[in-house]
Amino acid sequence: MTPLDFAILGAYLAGVLLLSAWLARRQASPEDYYVGGRALPWWALALSTLATQSSANSFLGIPAFVALVPGGGLTWLQYELALPAAMVIVMVLLVPVLRGLGLVSIYEYLEQRFDRPTRLLLSAVFLASRGLATGVALYAAAVVVRVCTGLPLGWSIALMAGATVAYDMLGGMVAVVWTDVLQMVMMLAGLVVCIAFAVNAAGGWAPLLSAIDPHRMHAIDPAHGLGDGATAPMWGFVVGGLALYVAYYGVDQTQVQRQLSAVNVQQAQWVLVANALARFPLTLLYAGLGLALSAVYARSPALQAAVPAGHWDYLVPRFAEMFLPSGLRGLLVAAVLAAAMSSLDSALNSLSAATMRDFVEARIAAPRRLRVARLVTMAWGAVITAVALQAGSFASNVIEGINRVGALFYGPLLAAFLCGILDRRATGTAVRAGVAAGLACNLALLLLWGPRVFWMWWNVTGLCAAAGVCWILSRLTPSAATPRAQKATLTRRTVLEAMRRQRAWVIVLLLYSLLMLVALLALGIKPDPTQGAA
Repeated sequence: MTPLDFAILGAYLAGVLLLSAWLARRQASPEDYYVGGRALPWWALALSTLATQSSANSFLGIPAFVALVPGGGLTWLQYELALPAAMVIVMVLLVPVLRGLGLVSIYEYLEQRFDRPTRLLLSAVFLASRGLATGVALYAAAVVVRVCTGLPLGWSIALMAGATVAYDMLGGMVAVVWTDVLQMVMMLAGLVVCIAFAVNAAGGWAPLLSAIDPHRMHAIDPAHGLGDGATAPMWGFVVGGLALYVAYYGVDQTQVQRQLSAVNVQQAQWVLVANALARFPLTLLYAGLGLALSAVYARSPALQAAVPAGHWDYLVPRFAEMFLPSGLRGLLVAAVLAAAMSSLDSALNSLSAATMRDFVEARIAAPRRLRVARLVTMAWGAVITAVALQAGSFASNVIEGINRVGALFYGPLLAAFLCGILDRRATGTAVRAGVAAGLACNLALLLLWGPRVFWMWWNVTGLCAAAGVCWILSRLTPSAATPRAQKATLTRRTVLEAMRRQRAWVIVLLLYSLLMLVALLALGIKPDPTQGAA
């Protein structure tokens, strides 16, 4: 990178910090700090949620998967098939309850519905798993910054962690949301610049299209059975992805905290609608960049030599280093940094919110709570930095490993909330036993069948096992629901009424999901490698 590139990067970081300092002036309470006083506009919350999905791993990993990863290609788009339907479930079942109760930590719901041990147990599980995942994500993003800038890895980690902690600690959720809006613009600019220069480097559209491997153009993988480590079966993405996305957008603090920051339930639902409609086009942009870079890679021996075998995520930064002029390289690095920080800031803020609300706040006098909230954010910044500094010793396959850990827990976690919302006879003891059973089921699948069962299915098995055990135990040991618990549940009538109010969006999103499937089928079905070999 040249001095101009570093100047652009420095100007971007300075702008983010100044914006956060300016926004911090209006904060007077932890509710202002964690949910923006519940006054943030839905469109900004929607862009912030979308930016969080577009981490540095997305910016680099999706193009690399489409372009170079063995067995990769446009099958990545299958990830999006279940998203609109999942958003319908979250809008109808979860948002009216969680946003309607005025929570800050979603685990508060579990105490209102069940008891304090259930709340603290699941909050602690979230803190441990999300803290580890965030530290590893910081390490992975810092590796990219090191490749792009030449800075030592430790300094790259410190740069990213320091900037993210600083603006998050200053401005809280308001800073997270508005900086995410800025970061979304940066990411889109970086994507467009890369695609334009990739087309130029390939010699134009016609040479580019002719250089793409046809096998990477197929979007549907009809792998039979449950899939395995070498395949990405469509039904694993559709069924497993449905459970995953309902859990991720509906009961993961990092995502739900934005819905809690909306003005009302309706605007929280609009946040989800906007993401359901916008995520597929954004993923198409990432995939399009991957196809363009695959053509450049095929025609450039120098780029082939610059991307080490097995380190496919180096494709985007090496392309930028070799094909982008000074100034635009700085823009791309700023875009990658924006992608990384947009994920780190939301995780950091949610870790702080759950810690403060579930474990600390009751012990702190009200006038001191805002200051303590900022200190908790800083403490979590130190924790994830420490994890990132140690992640290199176990990071060869750690990103995939962290994703699998998420799949182990998401189903049981979703079951705890759904049982509370939909089953008035569910008890805290039964929910805790169900969560343990769901996790045990998934661990058994991992240990006994290993890669023979595609990991996306764990979201379904964990959900079914946890919900089944909770349902049975709740009827063996029934207890009368308190008036407070009754307010935290939905009846069949209220569910139908919620669907009636949202019927237009329900129809639109389900048709949109069907349209995505038609588009992927039009791109083609991946050939079965076991057929035609004779």
